[in-house]
Amino acid sequence: MARRVAVGNNKGGAKKSTTVVRVAEALAKLKKKVGVVDLDPQGNASRRFGWKDDPTAPQLTTSEAIEANAEGVASQVWQPIGWTAEYADRIVLMPARYTLEDRATEAGQRGAYRRLAKALKGADDHLDYVLIDCPPSLGHLTQMGLAAAHHALASTEPEYDSLEAAVRYRDFVAASGEDLANPDLSFLGVIVSAYDMRIGAHVGQLDGARQIFGDSLWGVVPRRSLITNADEYAQPLSDVSDSNEVRAVYELLAQRFVKEVTPA
Repeated sequence: MARRVAVGNNKGGAKKSTTVVRVAEALAKLKKKVGVVDLDPQGNASRRFGWKDDPTAPQLTTSEAIEANAEGVASQVWQPIGWTAEYADRIVLMPARYTLEDRATEAGQRGAYRRLAKALKGADDHLDYVLIDCPPSLGHLTQMGLAAAHHALASTEPEYDSLEAAVRYRDFVAASGEDLANPDLSFLGVIVSAYDMRIGAHVGQLDGARQIFGDSLWGVVPRRSLITNADEYAQPLSDVSDSNEVRAVYELLAQRFVKEVTPA
């Protein structure tokens, strides 16, 4: 079984999908085999990996894997990503489209919160890590992600609302392991993204994040237009000129990820 990490925040715009895509990329460059489960009906992570939804020839997605309610069905859903970088074949994707929202309506069904864990059982044994991109809520879809995960990681911007929502996510994880039949679930830390030292509020909120999370603050990703552009055009950072600084930041985060997530 791969080590699974659910990346979340109780607020939109917290750079969750960017964090998932870029950490997965950096892990693949470390020669790790990575699966990404897009658990957000917006499907942003899927698109940024170059996956395209073709309504005329629909492919299996996270929604169908959950709906099947069968062990190991995720093995039929993993797909290659659309990048051509030499390390891209180390990343596989369980993509999402808007129909994933339908699964949220099944929250009251018996055992529904365990369906993602059931789908992944035995289907990620060929991988080192699985990153689960959760939606910006603490509702049913996020709970499915946490029920399937070994660990949780928060992504936030250095802004009051985003940081407060990251704290809610952390506290929800701490309180929910038993309820999700996942008592060993643990919160690892937080990554602060889109930091701009020229903005006074960012400086203040980063200081606040350090006070709140201490050593659990994994790192700070600077605000750079090239990250936004790479996300917009579904590019790996290795294809973007002048990206050395940003790539180095994510490579350090990937090293921290391996250290924290890999069992001793």
